[in-house]
Amino acid sequence: MHSPVVTSTGRDLRLDLFRGLALWLIFLDHIPSNAVSWITIRNYGFSDATEIFIFISGYTAAFVYGRAMRERGFVVAGARILKRAWQIYVAHIFLFAIYLAEISYVATSFENPLYAEEMNILDFLKQPDQTIVQALLLKFKPANMDVLPLYIVLLLLFPPILWLLQRVPTVALGASATMYVLAWWLNINLSAYPEGVWYFNPFAWQLLFVFGAWCALGGADRLGSALRSPYTTGLALAYITFGVVIALTWYVPGFNRLPVWFEDMIYPIDKTNLDVLRFAHFLALAAVTVRFVPQTWPGLSSWALYPAILCGQHSLEIFCLGIFLAFAGHFAMVEVSAAIWMQILISALGIIIMTGTAALIMWYKTLEGRGATTRPKTANADLAGGEA
Repeated sequence: MHSPVVTSTGRDLRLDLFRGLALWLIFLDHIPSNAVSWITIRNYGFSDATEIFIFISGYTAAFVYGRAMRERGFVVAGARILKRAWQIYVAHIFLFAIYLAEISYVATSFENPLYAEEMNILDFLKQPDQTIVQALLLKFKPANMDVLPLYIVLLLLFPPILWLLQRVPTVALGASATMYVLAWWLNINLSAYPEGVWYFNPFAWQLLFVFGAWCALGGADRLGSALRSPYTTGLALAYITFGVVIALTWYVPGFNRLPVWFEDMIYPIDKTNLDVLRFAHFLALAAVTVRFVPQTWPGLSSWALYPAILCGQHSLEIFCLGIFLAFAGHFAMVEVSAAIWMQILISALGIIIMTGTAALIMWYKTLEGRGATTRPKTANADLAGGEA
């Protein structure tokens, strides 16, 4: 069994595959009242596609910038990380402008102010000048636009963390876990506008990002024997089953009779602060995936999985596109039809458009000499910072 480590001799296509699948799942989950979203993992356990996305982002960031830090030093690697944070910030602001224009146009044209309320842009319509300033400060975020600001903050904090991970990885991971505990204990978070705090608390979610980086820099090798153990697999499967049983109590009438003391112990399962149950559920899914999907799995070379892999290789662009398409799909369901056939059509068309866009980006890179006519063999971090 192979551990999930990308080497300099080739690409671990599992990273691209699961990042692409995560992008699809996020798109489906962002369409309100979408029956197709019942296929996503959020309905069958504690975690969802966000955990997959952040873990892989940390993994690929460490792989790309870890090599740069080893070869060129802290200053150069740190500068590259900050440059990438700036690029993602620009992408976020561009998406913010397009997204607000889309929602405002639809709300005005169809005389339905509920769109603005649903997507959390009422404050922008009332006080556009002040709201834009708060958006530039990453404090104001319309619905579904919380992931990129989280990633920007994680990248800004990453240079010293990466330096520490390369020298004393256990200490670095311990420091990350300590910050996670303090975020819970002291209720540390960043403030949002017009009120409240960030939906994804960066002081809590950094644990998953740093854990991904730790795995990329040798942690996965150190866990190799444990991950191959049948006891680990059995424990992981048992926890996943436990998550499915608890999830059934959310949706199945008459199946929600849990003991009060047990409900008090597990609820609320806090997404904002990356609840322990969510983190453990992701670890269980990852352990089972590593156990049964090795790096040499033949399915990774199949054309059936290539669309997801292709989207995963261009995650920044496809993530932004998915946000735009999700609202367009919601609009079509409200104004045209909310029938099941329409929900399936919208979901399928969205994924097809995302895949086609990823293929177009790959084609342009091929023309510019930045890609190959076949699938790239070099590692690609995309959100982490482009081709390595």
